[in-house]
Amino acid sequence: MTAEIVQVSISPGGVPKLPVAEAEVGVMGLAGDGHNEPPWVHGGPERALCLWSFEVIEALNAEGHRLFPGAAGENVTIRGLDWAQVVPGSFLKLGDTVVCMVTRYTTPCRTNAGWFADGNFLRMHQDVHPGSSRVYARVIEGGIIRPGDRVLFKSAEEAAAALERQAGEHRPHED
Repeated sequence: MTAEIVQVSISPGGVPKLPVAEAEVGVMGLAGDGHNEPPWVHGGPERALCLWSFEVIEALNAEGHRLFPGAAGENVTIRGLDWAQVVPGSFLKLGDTVVCMVTRYTTPCRTNAGWFADGNFLRMHQDVHPGSSRVYARVIEGGIIRPGDRVLFKSAEEAAAALERQAGEHRPHED
């Protein structure tokens, strides 16, 4: 199965973030997306994008919760990745041009409690339920993304090896 963007979501601030047909991605995130908190809490270049798995949302709904793409504040909902492998240091290419690096797991906020049957929003905390967390990412290359765009994944190890190969190709040859 090819990974793809299910939904691109923005809001002027707060949750849920609502679907848009496309969005321009820059170093600070999606054009038109806002936050109710200062950049050291939400947003900023190290937290420019919030990404989450469609399969995790489906699994949480099967447990009786009421989540949907954008509900928990993610900007990009992705289907088709082994979400447990999406860890800090891994890279994603979204669509034709956007490249981002996962910087950290998100810390769930009580504003998401209403989506959970028991109010326990820690159900999406990485330390409590590994592989269920949203992640933040830094934008390396910007561009336009849309639902249906393909998503390519490189683990931290694969990305480091590719960078090392690339650096070797650009080293001056010794004669």
